[in-house]
Amino acid sequence: MSMFDTLLIANRGEIACRVIRTAKAMGLRTVAVYSEADANALHVQMADTAVCIGAAPARESYLNIERVLEACRFSGAQAVHPGYGFLSENAAFACACRDNGITFVGPSPEAMEALGNKSRAKVFAAQAGVPVLPGYSGADQSLEALVREAQRIGPPLMIKAAAGGGGRGMRRSDDVQNEAAMRELLHAAAQEALASFGSGELLLERLVEQARHVEVQVFGDAHGQAVYLGERDCSTQRRHQKILEEAPAPGVSPALRERMGQAALKLVHAAHYVGAGTVEFLLEPNGQFHFLEVNTRLQVEHPVTEMITSLDLVEWQLRIAQGEALPLAQGAIHTKGHAIEARLCAEDAYAGFAPQSGAIHHWQVPLLPGVRVDHGLGGTAQVPPHYDSMVAKLIAHGRTREEARLRLVAALRGTTVLGVTTNRDYLLQCLQAEPFKAAQLHTGWLANSAAHWLMPATPPAWWAVLAALLLHQQAAAHGPLARFTSVAVRETHWKLASAQTEQAVHLRVSHRAAMQVSVGEHTFQVEVVRADGPQAQVLLDGIQHTVHWQAQGAAGWLDGLGCSAAFQNLTDVHAREGDSAASGELVSRMHGLVVKLNVAVGQAVKQGELLLALEAMKMEHRIEAPHAGTVAALGVSLGMQVATGQWLVRIE
Repeated sequence: MSMFDTLLIANRGEIACRVIRTAKAMGLRTVAVYSEADANALHVQMADTAVCIGAAPARESYLNIERVLEACRFSGAQAVHPGYGFLSENAAFACACRDNGITFVGPSPEAMEALGNKSRAKVFAAQAGVPVLPGYSGADQSLEALVREAQRIGPPLMIKAAAGGGGRGMRRSDDVQNEAAMRELLHAAAQEALASFGSGELLLERLVEQARHVEVQVFGDAHGQAVYLGERDCSTQRRHQKILEEAPAPGVSPALRERMGQAALKLVHAAHYVGAGTVEFLLEPNGQFHFLEVNTRLQVEHPVTEMITSLDLVEWQLRIAQGEALPLAQGAIHTKGHAIEARLCAEDAYAGFAPQSGAIHHWQVPLLPGVRVDHGLGGTAQVPPHYDSMVAKLIAHGRTREEARLRLVAALRGTTVLGVTTNRDYLLQCLQAEPFKAAQLHTGWLANSAAHWLMPATPPAWWAVLAALLLHQQAAAHGPLARFTSVAVRETHWKLASAQTEQAVHLRVSHRAAMQVSVGEHTFQVEVVRADGPQAQVLLDGIQHTVHWQAQGAAGWLDGLGCSAAFQNLTDVHAREGDSAASGELVSRMHGLVVKLNVAVGQAVKQGELLLALEAMKMEHRIEAPHAGTVAALGVSLGMQVATGQWLVRIE
């Protein structure tokens, strides 16, 4: 512990930005580190100094201990805040900081060693008198020993990776007597754990049905004092990963809160723990609780505790790291109201939660009473494929749980991200599901409820507004009669598409501003009032709506009328590709991936022959020869990503 005036934040994204804000408020000089993929990231712009520490892959940058230490020496940083993830729970990193005279903002390496591994932590907790689940966390990790212990514990059984979390290495078994099946489960869990955490060590626990995941926020200082700052309920999980967290935990009585808090403090005192930590418990319906693990760092969900206590937990971390005593005694810590946090991630929740990456063309979060948004999005935001897919955290506070829930629903509805698919609509379904509204929570409720959830359908009105915006854009660029098949009648047929479906649209202009749009059996009167940027205003059957959209060539995104989706104007693609034939040069009218390349320079082609194919929005788009000739030049190669306007093939 020592005084410091320069802090290096060994992390990225929203947590790096969040730490920088508090550090600057305390008068500290801040140093950001970044990979080559994050050169233009917001945390780099916010810090006083920024140091590139390597290539995009995390192992070559954010996980490279020597590169981080070099950045400390280069920048003059005397302290490191690790955030969460990456090196935050790496005892070797904490030890290396200490050996180099750098203050690590977190617990000692010894405390991390004692509590960071789940198996060792369970033994430590039992010795400290904290209730633990029946299980096995022994040194013998042979399949024979693990199968034998699984049969002793009995079903239902949970298999866990000892060295990490996040759902990796976790398996459930309801038939422990089936030795072959158990061996297969154990082997798969160990392999996944080894790939994720560098250790295939497993532990076995009796699975508690209908249990809740409740965690206690703790702090210890170097003077032997420790406090707990209430609890959080993190039972809303998908694939063992949290997506909604709240504080306080619904239904937890003051007496139960006190018992859980005191149990957590037993571990803090036994480990001589200094700094912020989280003790996680499984809470049974009958009020019994069992130790799960300790996270020896700041949690992603720490803002809900900050909202109900009005305390800055990062400030507490930094003051304790400088040797100060805890800012408050236990009796002076009070909570007010309720807070709920949602993790907005770049992922397709309706396609197996597949992570998404790419450029964010436009984003907007609402400014609402009682709502806080933590993010790392700059003006030219990117979601790199190398890191966690979380884009932002939205936290709502209210006098009651219901008020907080409604505020969070409103905040998510007002959130727009154009360019990558997010889980926004899935989060809205979670918040409005009856079990969540009624606080009937356990770690399996979401999987049970969401088993049959479908992606929200694009309503006919959405297609009508999209068609009107596209026509308005074309008219602005080429004149009011652009793209019409009959000037006298002023009407046309278009084919539009989203990732879900294709939709035929009929447009008929009644005058320059308003148009009649038919989508299937539905007909709408649409007028584009304003569309001079990503935010547009339209009149739909006389009612004004604000939507957000972005279009480059024939592709783009539209977020409005309760639906956010990417789109393609297939009509526009084919027409523009035909227009380019006169010059002999074909250009791309969409962002996409070259998945087929059927020609080479010098090759003779016939009219209509397939030249190449682009994959965009999970659809394959054929690029065909507009006339017979010879391929004079190629502007792309197989597997190449292309942008709108990029030339593809020149035919002479």
